[in-house]
Amino acid sequence: MQTERIIRRKLSDEVLERLLRIISEGDLKPGDAMPSERELMERFGVGRPAIREAMQSLANMGLVSIQHGERARVQELTAQSIIRQVDQAAHIMLSRSSDSLEHLKAARLFFERGMVREAAVKAGPEDVARLREAVEQQRALLGKADAFMAADMRFHTEIAAISGNPIFVSVSEAMLGWLKAYHTELLLWAGKENFTLAEHAGIVDAIERREPDAAEAAMVKHLERSSALYGLKA
Repeated sequence: MQTERIIRRKLSDEVLERLLRIISEGDLKPGDAMPSERELMERFGVGRPAIREAMQSLANMGLVSIQHGERARVQELTAQSIIRQVDQAAHIMLSRSSDSLEHLKAARLFFERGMVREAAVKAGPEDVARLREAVEQQRALLGKADAFMAADMRFHTEIAAISGNPIFVSVSEAMLGWLKAYHTELLLWAGKENFTLAEHAGIVDAIERREPDAAEAAMVKHLERSSALYGLKA
């Protein structure tokens, strides 16, 4: 007979499991205040340390917000809030390995190829107008490195938004945010800002013509050129 060990669980794990069930079943909805520590202690028959540890675990998951002196509140979960939970870990992983950074660049290329093809199929006149406006806003920021970079990120996120899928938008924002920390000043050398603007305009032209192949080719050319702008810094 195979041995099946009985694993003793921490009290805080038991409390966490019950609180997760309460939230997932809708007994507590986004914006609702969590029961007080004393109420939870009486309800579950445990001490304050177990309650506090379980509540901190919920906060780490992004399920509740904890403010000093106030009752914790249930948070509205979104794709963006979930992905933000891994931000710090992602930055640490990238900072430790050039391979990880290269993998992220490859993942971004794969993702953006799909997004721009989707945009070329779905984009309407208003979507194209927003993209052209984004390019012009970026053009107005020539010479202002940080603002220009932020506008660059908005352009790519606008393309993802055409899909109508908020998860795609959140993934786009996350990858661009992770890459931003490894952006070098090469962008400002030899007028490379103007290359970026011209490439962005070409991508929008292909989207407007509803040509997925041309849009993908333009995006690949743009990202392969700009890939060298991201690297680990000594």
